[in-house]
Amino acid sequence: MGRKWNNIKDKKAAKDQSTSRVNAKFGREIYMAARGGEPDPEANQALKMVLERAKTYSVPKHIIDRAIDKAKGGSDETFDEMRYEGFGPSGSMVIVDALTNNVNRTVSEVRAAFGKNGGNMGVSGSVSYMFDSTAVFGIEGKSEEEVLELLMDEDVEVRDVFEEDGTVIVYAEPDAFHAVQEAFGKNGISEFQVAELTMLPQNEVSLSEDEQAQFEKMIDAIDDLEDVQQVYHNVDLG
Repeated sequence: MGRKWNNIKDKKAAKDQSTSRVNAKFGREIYMAARGGEPDPEANQALKMVLERAKTYSVPKHIIDRAIDKAKGGSDETFDEMRYEGFGPSGSMVIVDALTNNVNRTVSEVRAAFGKNGGNMGVSGSVSYMFDSTAVFGIEGKSEEEVLELLMDEDVEVRDVFEEDGTVIVYAEPDAFHAVQEAFGKNGISEFQVAELTMLPQNEVSLSEDEQAQFEKMIDAIDDLEDVQQVYHNVDLG
């Protein structure tokens, strides 16, 4: 479990270093969530979850407000949610989630990012069956025992609770995201290192030094694409 958490943590740290790109991606995701329902997060659970994730990445209020206002204004801009799956060196697997207003452009760009960096795209379902959709929270300032007791007192079921490097990590079913979040909120916990839905690999693979360098180059190329929102993989980068 620990290595999976390190990959999530390292991914967040890398994104934190590219603020403008993160803000742009969250702006698009917030707009889509607000447009798909009520622009009020208390009445739109999808929007509420995106805003909680945005909070952990310190997305500025004006970015959030602008995206919601755009949705309120009835903009006719539409995006399709797309998922692409593919392979890198030595059995490494990659899932790419995108929001796009031009599917042909996006699939072409994602395929090129794979192909130019030693990977290749697979068909739908060729990779995702080896991953589990998971709600993940990272909390500082509490012990594993305190968090576990808190969740038990609130009658919230989770997959796993463990502590690593001073952070307590909670894995739960995706549909338990709000229940976990509310349980923490009732107990005065509203700040998270990470609070998001992710795809955790059932098994991780280790690459040689050269393969890892090539793999990281491929992941960076994919993640840099404007339409790409999230990239998940099964490589231990520790």
